[in-house]
Amino acid sequence: MSVTLRAPANPLDWLRIRLLYHQAFPRCERKPFKMIRHMQCQGRTDVWLAEQDGRFAGLAITINSEDVILLDYLAVHEKRRDKGMGSAMLQGLLALYEGRGLFVEIEATDRDDPTGIKARRKAFYLRNGLEDMHVIAMLFGVRMELLGRGCSLDFDAYHAFYRDNYSAWAADHVTRPEEN
Repeated sequence: MSVTLRAPANPLDWLRIRLLYHQAFPRCERKPFKMIRHMQCQGRTDVWLAEQDGRFAGLAITINSEDVILLDYLAVHEKRRDKGMGSAMLQGLLALYEGRGLFVEIEATDRDDPTGIKARRKAFYLRNGLEDMHVIAMLFGVRMELLGRGCSLDFDAYHAFYRDNYSAWAADHVTRPEEN
């Protein structure tokens, strides 16, 4: 499957990204879109529009440090789901950021998962070449685990990533599970 990742180039691109962002992620998981745009203008965030055959297919939003990339959001347009688009997008991102580590935060799979969504999300990333980093952290009160490729983060490095790439306030909301 061929997918193109490119920076949004016009207001229609931004509208498509914003609409999918609001549709794909629950309010409690979304940052204010204005914050994402501000961080993008500062060069700390990349916003990617995914296209297949010239048609909008999804979005990816990353938070960037010099050597490590956090894949903060990845969403596939509903008409393109379950057809390998997410895998193609992730592979495209890994190629774009080759030479730098990439990691994701997912809700921890060691707790209740009645719908199986947490396990499916983890299986998706493992199937696409990410590995379990064996780091569990509380992120704004939610138990998260880290998966990555080309990077090695422990809890302290993860906490520092938030401090250095967001703010001290955000880093204060990254805690060890036993502290909660």
